[in-house]
Order: sequence, then structure tokens, then C-alpha cells
Amino acid sequence: MKHITLNIEGMHCGSCSTSIELMLSNTSGINSVKVDFNSKKADIDFDETKITEQAVISSIGEVGFQASI
Repeated sequence: MKHITLNIEGMHCGSCSTSIELMLSNTSGINSVKVDFNSKKADIDFDETKITEQAVISSIGEVGFQASI
């Protein structure tokens, strides 16, 4: 299990953070995710044998937000 904290750009409201959380929660290999709109950060625990850090970042990009470490 690996933990990362990502900076998220492009969120305009609480619904944006909820959308990211829901999408990642339904992604294979993601064990937990908490996105904080106010701090613009996401704390994510994932199984690195099932999904890579870059794939997590790319998934966030596919829904219209930019993530970085």
C-alpha cells in the first residue's frame, strides 16, 4: 500500500472534490481517497501492484483537473 498527497488544480466548488472522490473510489486499486476543496489536496491510498501513481494522476486529468505531487 502506498500513500500520496496530490495538489489538485481546477476545482471550483465542493462538487468538484466530490466528483474526484467518487471517480477514484470506483477505480481498481484505490483503497481510500479524501479530496479537500479548501486546501486543493487529495490524500490517496492505493495498491501499487494494481495501479501506478502516474495512472492515478492521469485519471484525475481525464475528468478535467490537473494533479501533481
